[in-house]
Amino acid sequence: MDRVGEEPVLNVDPQQQITLLEVQQHDLEVDRVRHRRATLPEAARVAEIEAAQRSLADSITSVSVEVADLELEQRKADNDVDLVRQRAAKDRQLLDSGSINDAKQLTSLQHELESLARRQSDLEDVELEIMERLEEAQGRQSALLAERDQMVADLAAAVEARDTAMAALAEEEAAAQAARAASAQAVAPELMTLYDKLRADNGGIGAAALHRGRCEGCRIELTPVDLERIRGAAPDEVVRCEECRRILVRTPESGL
Repeated sequence: MDRVGEEPVLNVDPQQQITLLEVQQHDLEVDRVRHRRATLPEAARVAEIEAAQRSLADSITSVSVEVADLELEQRKADNDVDLVRQRAAKDRQLLDSGSINDAKQLTSLQHELESLARRQSDLEDVELEIMERLEEAQGRQSALLAERDQMVADLAAAVEARDTAMAALAEEEAAAQAARAASAQAVAPELMTLYDKLRADNGGIGAAALHRGRCEGCRIELTPVDLERIRGAAPDEVVRCEECRRILVRTPESGL
């Protein structure tokens, strides 16, 4: 890596260099606001409810299909029972009419009535089992629909909370951006250009104070040689950290 000392020297009024630290603070505030927006709990809650709604919708669709199928089964079972009842009623009416005198025919008719009775009993058992399954499925369907209604209300509240939080963050960002612009106007364009480049290359920090012999950007103590170099630099020279390459701004607390 090229040493900072090999790069062209930039000279800017010391007060403008100190003002650059204000720009840096405003930029960090903007970054913090944007990070908070990206990780906003209220937004995460909205996404969580929306995901739950999608899952719930699938469950409602599944149980609704199940209910519809069971209702069809029940109608078929009811129809089967009705047909057997009608057949048995006709046979019983024929038996009770006294119009059949042949003993063999009477016996056959009685056997058919007994068979129909057994058939009816079996069909009624099936009918009852389907009814029980249908009632259970309808209960689950009702519970899911009630849960869906509650989720609609929860989502509306979550969206309102998210939008309120977003609006507050937008105000904070706008204020930080305005303050940043005001500070940047007092800094030489060439220094701002260098700062913006370094900030982009160094995780959002392009300028840092030299505080008691330490770079506040990378938090590394400067060597005696580097400190001596900085002491010998002109007051308006823009000095750089040899470790992180950020702009080092000298202040009364620099320890020089």
